[in-house]
Amino acid sequence: MLQPIESKIVLPQSLPNRDKFYWDIQEIKNSFSGRMDFDYIGIFIREAGQLLLNSISLFEKGYFDCAYYSLRSAVDVATTLVYFVDMPEEERKVKFSAWKENEHFPMKGEMIQALLKKGNILRDMKEKMSKFFDDAQKLSEKLNKYVHKQGFQNYYVVREHYFNSKPQDRFIQNFENYLKKCIGVIAVMRLAIDPFPVLLLDDEILCRCPGLVEEPYREDFVKEYIGEKYLEAYKTTEIYRELYNYYMKVKKPNETTFNVMKFQFIDTARQKDIVSQWALLGYIDMVCVTIVFACNKAVKLYPQELCELGVYTTDRKSNRINQNSYIKKDSQRFASNENKYNQPYDEVFISVFQFRQMNYFVEHNEKLTDSDIETISNELKSLDNTLPSIKDYMEED
Repeated sequence: MLQPIESKIVLPQSLPNRDKFYWDIQEIKNSFSGRMDFDYIGIFIREAGQLLLNSISLFEKGYFDCAYYSLRSAVDVATTLVYFVDMPEEERKVKFSAWKENEHFPMKGEMIQALLKKGNILRDMKEKMSKFFDDAQKLSEKLNKYVHKQGFQNYYVVREHYFNSKPQDRFIQNFENYLKKCIGVIAVMRLAIDPFPVLLLDDEILCRCPGLVEEPYREDFVKEYIGEKYLEAYKTTEIYRELYNYYMKVKKPNETTFNVMKFQFIDTARQKDIVSQWALLGYIDMVCVTIVFACNKAVKLYPQELCELGVYTTDRKSNRINQNSYIKKDSQRFASNENKYNQPYDEVFISVFQFRQMNYFVEHNEKLTDSDIETISNELKSLDNTLPSIKDYMEED
């Protein structure tokens, strides 16, 4: 039986560093931004990361030109995102509508020129990091050689021929080199959205904004794909300096308070540390801390809004064997039970307390007494009298 002609010409490869690249690309795909002025930031970021992953798969299957095309597309997606973000809102609405409807839309080169002419963020970054952007332009030109099939070395029918003397290991190294550069370009373009991926590497900043959902890049990722020289240059940009100066004016929480705000961990042995910085706590933080300090039987707390996402833990040990499961699937049953207190749950008990129309599911090893319940209820009433309304509280934040 004759083999397909394709199998003789398309030569599969194996990237020795594939798993490392997969891991590093996740830094981009998981780089969430909390900016509210453009709802589709996350989609663009994840798409750019996915295209990088696709390029690896295509290259290993032997479709090397398609792999380079996917690399170029990843950079194009990141550029398009910056183009939308770095423009006035009214203009963005018009441009984004045209983009969605497949109407006339500027090509990558036109977008870059428009950003350098009218965009405040990228223009500033280009001035402060000129060498990086010059290298990015050269990278784009190199990728186009593969995409547009310039040079016989980029032809399938020549690559498999005996007179193509280019070693396979060099062929693989070239692709890995371009992949690294594309990861670096996209990682920097992501910083045009907001500086949090590198801003949060500074411990002085990290401890001052524990409530943020954004996460920093890994330090080794920054070192390899951005470089210390370019990182220091980026730190001189307006987008970085403005946010850095803003957070440095925020009161710095102590370690115990930070753990409550960031990791929902309440150290009951250091109550004074938390109380001394009470005003820094979030709304739900305050309620959970109040319950824990009101009753030494409280081990964990599951706020209604967080049952799916997480739990407030303490330094008190739970008797539950399955420590990693949350109670979302059982929360409705607990909340609707006529008797809200001391409901059996695995090896522990759950009691439900309500604060301003939101349920708090309290896990405890021993049954609560009537005195325990009364104490917790009274402390929550006292908290209710001291806190502003939820709406006002959120506006203050």
